[in-house]
Amino acid sequence: MRISVILARPNKESFNHAIAATTIQTLNQNGHEVNFHDLYEEKFDPILPTEEIPKYTSLPSESEKYCTEISEADGIIIIHPNWWGQPPAILKGWVDRVIRPGVAYEFLEDDKGEGIPNGLLKAKSALVFNTSNTDTDREKNIFGDSS
Repeated sequence: MRISVILARPNKESFNHAIAATTIQTLNQNGHEVNFHDLYEEKFDPILPTEEIPKYTSLPSESEKYCTEISEADGIIIIHPNWWGQPPAILKGWVDRVIRPGVAYEFLEDDKGEGIPNGLLKAKSALVFNTSNTDTDREKNIFGDSS
């Protein structure tokens, strides 16, 4: 299976990076093909330009690469921290630019106004690892010191 792994965390020493490394290693050991993207390392531009909004538009080659990979993936894994109750802006921008009409979904011509999208992705499931920055002392106070 072809699995897309998307990481959105700038700190290479983070738990998110450790999750990504273990995920990729495990997928490779189990014979899966992995397309890995560290959005910060790749300096992904999260800003959706006006000209990219229309469904059938010519995309920059980098965006086209992400769109092609995500449309061909059998599974999707997204790894990110929770910042202010949301994913980092770089991931939100990736979703805006990649999970787009004509790639991830479409609205059918005979739609009667329900606005229910028809999914186009090959992947039928996705896994999201969402972490939060919780102080170790707080965890010990809540769950007890296990040392």
